[in-house]
Amino acid sequence: MFAAQLKNELWKLAAKKRTYIGFVVFVTAQVLMLLMFRHTRWQNDFERLLGLNGYLAADYLSALTVGLIMLAPQLGLLLPLYVALIGGDMIAKEAEDGTLRMILSRPISRFRLLVVKWLAGIVFTAVLVVALGTISVVFARLTFPWKGLFVFMQDPLSGNRTFGLFEPGEGLALYAVSQIFVAINTTALLSLALMFSCFNMKPATATILTLSCVFVSTVLEHIPFFERYQRWFITYHLASWTWVFQKPTSWPQIMQSEIVLAAVAVSAFLVGAAGFHSRDIKS
Repeated sequence: MFAAQLKNELWKLAAKKRTYIGFVVFVTAQVLMLLMFRHTRWQNDFERLLGLNGYLAADYLSALTVGLIMLAPQLGLLLPLYVALIGGDMIAKEAEDGTLRMILSRPISRFRLLVVKWLAGIVFTAVLVVALGTISVVFARLTFPWKGLFVFMQDPLSGNRTFGLFEPGEGLALYAVSQIFVAINTTALLSLALMFSCFNMKPATATILTLSCVFVSTVLEHIPFFERYQRWFITYHLASWTWVFQKPTSWPQIMQSEIVLAAVAVSAFLVGAAGFHSRDIKS
């Protein structure tokens, strides 16, 4: 029965038109960025950056490099928006439409219903991240050769910079591992949105509150006087996927951030469950 309920929730997500907004926007943004890379002075700037560091641009102007450059800003700016949009809809939208009352009339506990929706949301975010990462490399491969990976990026949320040069095989492996961490990290954002959705509010309000938490964390993290407290902000830990490309890779630091984000996700889920149990929905 649990598997059947999870399958039903996934079908419900797949049937919603707004579920595909993120996919459409991501693909559109990647196409536009790829055209700009191909037909602007970006390649000259890229060659100059590598030349200043003593490397040949011909060895690293590749599909992996361009794919990661296209992916990084989308993961930092667009992904939180669409994850919050889906998470904020999961309970609040059904309560607004009146379908939640019908669901709860069946012999199923509220906690079990919330667990099923939470897992369905986690599956959705994982699919979104994998699709985004795959499409980015595939699109870049259409116009750029398969060579080494050059990493020089600044996370738009945390401001942390990462620099690295990798052979094609190693670069692809690190790229894949980074996407696994992105999928895990977005679970924290989904859980926050689901938590707000469990309370008596509109879906848009739950989405806005989730994004507000992210933006407030970003603002506070970038205040110079708060640098010593960076580890207290969620955006610092959301950027842990970029640390995969550091040399040497700081796996203990990455795992510490993953544990923090897992604690945030579970805590948000439990708070949301408490609020969901206290709501009077059937009356």
